[in-house]
Amino acid sequence: MSATTTGIAVGAVLGVVAVAFGFWAFVLVAVFIAVGALVGRIASGRLDVSSLVDVIRGRRSSS
Repeated sequence: MSATTTGIAVGAVLGVVAVAFGFWAFVLVAVFIAVGALVGRIASGRLDVSSLVDVIRGRRSSS
């Protein structure tokens, strides 16, 4: 699946949720999508958790 296809699918899901259930359901689904993407990146090894924690704590910059 390309990034464009994935973006279209995520946008369609968020759009349907927003229309059917309202703003707060839209926000909740968006948060779940972001958490799922984060877990997927960690599971596939594309995200280094220790460096992410360092960036959040302000110990190291991302540049």
